[in-house]
Amino acid sequence: MRQAGSSAVLIDCGDLERALGVFAALRIAAELGELTVDELVPAAETVLVRGGEAKRGLSIGPRLRQLADLHATVRADGSATPERTVAVSYTGEDLAEVASIAGMSIDEVITRHTAATYTVAFTGFAPGFAYLAGGDPALNVPRRATPRPRILAGSVGLAGAFSGVYPRESPGGWQLIGTTAERMWDSDRERPAALLAGERVRFVAEREQIRARAAAAPQERTTAAAGTPTLTIVSPGLQTLIEDAGRRGVAGMGVGESGTAIPLAYHQANRLVGNRTAAAALELGHGDFAAVAVTDAVLALTGAQRHGRITGQHGSRPAPHGTPFRLSEGEQLTLGAPERGLRTMLALRGGIAAPPFLGSRSRDTLAQLGPAPLAAGDTVANANETTRAVGAPEPAALAEQALPRAGETTHLRVLLGPRDNWFTDAVEQLTAGQWEVSPRSDRVGVRLAGQPLARDAAWVGRELPSEGVAIGSLQIPPDGQPVLFLTDRPLTGGYPVIAVVHDDDLELAAQLTPGTLVKLVPVTPPAATTPDQAEAPPHTQEKSK
Repeated sequence: MRQAGSSAVLIDCGDLERALGVFAALRIAAELGELTVDELVPAAETVLVRGGEAKRGLSIGPRLRQLADLHATVRADGSATPERTVAVSYTGEDLAEVASIAGMSIDEVITRHTAATYTVAFTGFAPGFAYLAGGDPALNVPRRATPRPRILAGSVGLAGAFSGVYPRESPGGWQLIGTTAERMWDSDRERPAALLAGERVRFVAEREQIRARAAAAPQERTTAAAGTPTLTIVSPGLQTLIEDAGRRGVAGMGVGESGTAIPLAYHQANRLVGNRTAAAALELGHGDFAAVAVTDAVLALTGAQRHGRITGQHGSRPAPHGTPFRLSEGEQLTLGAPERGLRTMLALRGGIAAPPFLGSRSRDTLAQLGPAPLAAGDTVANANETTRAVGAPEPAALAEQALPRAGETTHLRVLLGPRDNWFTDAVEQLTAGQWEVSPRSDRVGVRLAGQPLARDAAWVGRELPSEGVAIGSLQIPPDGQPVLFLTDRPLTGGYPVIAVVHDDDLELAAQLTPGTLVKLVPVTPPAATTPDQAEAPPHTQEKSK
């Protein structure tokens, strides 16, 4: 078991079969109320346990082992799971190349691919993208050396030991062998994901050619919802999103928690206007923002401070920060870009109306789920939810002087692991110097630029089997430049994570602006037992039998 930040642990099971078994057992324990966690994320050889009891760190190990043993009879072999049939037209662009790599005819590739019964090992990469295990080992082919920039929804592909169906149009590097008309993801279904971990799948050859679909991406969730029109957006800045506390318990469909990137500011804004804890609010990104009141409204601004004015027929006045204020019908609220920090919350008394999807009104920018980003001319409606008395002015959750600024240094505490052993010689480099925030950063992740981190010689050229990724993870891609994952992170990733930002510093990390310098400060993980976390390099590594 490995520490994966201050609120997650990674169970290294050694192989896919054990990972599926542990996941199935812990899922049953969670459903029975025997285990309290926010997410269970199965992957190729691991299970990520995040939130709840996982905040105890490695000391939760004996309890997880006990629960896994208690429910060990709940295996993931799919013996009690209905089998889903997926019809495929085997006309993929890479079918001939796959046959050549495997040393067989195209007909034999199709015969072997349709003969196997597959198990959904885990989901990730995109909502509804299921990694299917159990195929013929002769069809284990590498990913394409150069990924395609555009693969259509319904494309059936192979990569290593896995088969999969692309649920939406996206880039990808899998070898394409066919297409299917089956929708792997449909936002209008009660269960949007066609496949969940542990379920079984059979492919059957379809004589009629099936065309991959260009229009099967997850649907945009319109901002139109029952409510009272209250604000008209004049200028949304670079990005204005509707966000709330996020989606819980949907990792099994390949969907992350998402939600606001700055939860302390979000909750403070809702308190100030008297909203319930989970009311939706606006998260303002960089750039100027302006909106006009269609009717009287009570608002509050928190997070990164902005110079703002309220203008109307009775003159002009400053827009306050950290206290509720009234915006009367016809008045315009204009906010400049923050001088420090990046994101600001704008809460509306009564909450913001938007259609919920999987229990949340949040926009997930990676998965493209939830209300579309607001544009000039859009109307923001009041949900008219039950409210309390407005709150008294509060100091900012993060003092303004503590917020990041280009050219200045921001310190972030990190816990090493879970794959710091891949970088024995580079760990000191990670924390000794400073990193600069790249302009290519977003809600998915903050890209850091500096002296590239090199893997230890034993791990050079090796691929890490996909595994769960915690919020705050510092993943190291082949170019050696760390990517700090934020709230819209992918659920799983295939590059090693050298360290994870402490939960208490995630709000600060989400306020990092391009040009800010970052100093990573290693801290001790939560009190824990002292298990052997050593991992042999590839040439000597042995898996338990």
